[in-house]
Amino acid sequence: MVKFTAIVLALAFGAASAFAPMRTPAALRKSVISNMQEPHGGTLVDLFVDDKEAAIKSCTKTIQLNPRQLCDVELITNGGFSPLTGFMNEEDYLSVVNDVKLASGLLFSLPVVFDTDDESIVVGDKILLKQDDLEIATFTIESKYLAQKPLECLNCYGTSSIEHPGTLMVAMEKGKYYLSGALEGLNKPVRDFPCKTPKEVRAELPDDKDVVAFQCRNPVHRAHYELFTRALDDEKVGQDGVVMVHPTCGPTQADDIDGTVRYKTYEVLKEETANPRVIWNYLPYSMHMAGPREAIHHMMIRKNFGCTHFIIGRDMAGSKSSLDGEDFYGAYEAQEFAESKSAELGVKCVPSLNLVFTEEEGYVTADEAETKGLTKKNLSGTKFRKALRAGEEIPEWFAFKSVVEVLRAPGNGIN
Repeated sequence: MVKFTAIVLALAFGAASAFAPMRTPAALRKSVISNMQEPHGGTLVDLFVDDKEAAIKSCTKTIQLNPRQLCDVELITNGGFSPLTGFMNEEDYLSVVNDVKLASGLLFSLPVVFDTDDESIVVGDKILLKQDDLEIATFTIESKYLAQKPLECLNCYGTSSIEHPGTLMVAMEKGKYYLSGALEGLNKPVRDFPCKTPKEVRAELPDDKDVVAFQCRNPVHRAHYELFTRALDDEKVGQDGVVMVHPTCGPTQADDIDGTVRYKTYEVLKEETANPRVIWNYLPYSMHMAGPREAIHHMMIRKNFGCTHFIIGRDMAGSKSSLDGEDFYGAYEAQEFAESKSAELGVKCVPSLNLVFTEEEGYVTADEAETKGLTKKNLSGTKFRKALRAGEEIPEWFAFKSVVEVLRAPGNGIN
């Protein structure tokens, strides 16, 4: 059940897996969908222009992008947000907020909008969007409208409480106006972690195998690794399918580990495991923590990157109240919503296994451990972080040694 509190946005705005599938022998399974996954809406968008100099000279104003805007611009211009070719106008914005679809009727779960408080920006302006000194894109303003923030938060985040980090972001960080219009891509942002475009990722994926996407925003520990590798045994996944681990390395919750540090943990783990059925890529995406709505958003993005299946984790993209620590979403709310939209989106949902570590048999499902009376071992996130900072030994059944070494390295924000 969604958690509502008495702290409402009006104050800020001045206005308004328990379902583990049985393993099916690979020889009896067949591919559900060819990996040549059709992009959302039918066409993979690519907005990069050849004549950058002419595009830059045509601009009349300049805006420095904040980290969230930078991620959105990159995913529009490279096709990650296909079929979008620019920021949403009011009709699309309200249709997504109210009905989980674009005005055209195409499924789309979260608004992609460009916010501002700048009164001087008017329709017809062509703005040069920059990352420091680097020209990223041009933005032709086609409309400017007032954001309906209370409605947006209540419908998209399921709450009007500013105890929710996404609602707080909309209330306190975003400007009062939203701008719509077409983008032209000039340069990819400069980042500490490489972010391939959907076109580049698709060129490297196998042509004839299912590709299962795994989304995460934290370092990958043993249970995560077991979860996404065992997903390949799901009866929905074709023989010889592969997993694409696709972490978000952009802005996320305030208490999450920095994206650059997370990237370092993924790189050492990729080298340590060297699993030919696991592909690693990185996504320049800013988290909303919007639970069920964001699960659909992640599925759509990975569809554009060529994935045919998506692992839906327990309380995916969920968040807790900043006041009392209570969850805003139910444990399986995202899974249920994703399953309800799976056929329409054209991406198969793979439920995440509820795995536990046991002394006798290592990682097994919680149901199996219960049935067999196995001895479960547990290490809470709080105890893990405490041991990490104290330099205490971290059990290898819980975390990879290479990942722990990165997290403990000076300057990575853990010590």
